[in-house]
Amino acid sequence: MTRPDPRVIAHLDAIGEPYEVLPCDPSLADTAAFCAAYGIPPEQSANAILVASRRPLGESAMCVVLATNRLDVNGEIRRRLGVKKASFAPAEETAAATGMEIGGVTPFGLPDHLRVWIDRRVMDPPWVIVGAGTREAKIKVAPSIFNRLENASIVEGLALSTEESSPEQ
Repeated sequence: MTRPDPRVIAHLDAIGEPYEVLPCDPSLADTAAFCAAYGIPPEQSANAILVASRRPLGESAMCVVLATNRLDVNGEIRRRLGVKKASFAPAEETAAATGMEIGGVTPFGLPDHLRVWIDRRVMDPPWVIVGAGTREAKIKVAPSIFNRLENASIVEGLALSTEESSPEQ
């Protein structure tokens, strides 16, 4: 059964832009497995990843990046957060901050205080797949919908292409 998070659907409905809910076997919710199993090009799949500060603690942002790119955590994100050290939030911290589990995290239906940064390259494809708040569904949207998110900013250089990134990133 396809079960997106009701908060996600309520947020999408409030935005008023078209979207499509896609079923997802929960065991295939992680991006690479989902794309392979359902024939979705990775360059049209976007990951929503919570990044949190480590020094000092307390700063975080939801970052949205194409599956073919890698967040610049040690560069652009750290600078934007204004901290000395940042990293991907662990699954438990992500769940506590968003109410969503890894494999279903999405920029829709988030708490109002959480900043959302979207890598500019997410805006390039005609459509992208994002999480639906659960591992049981995904959402297909036109990237223009991200311009309608209140706490969101489109950010140039938030991520690096896999060719630009290095193992330390």
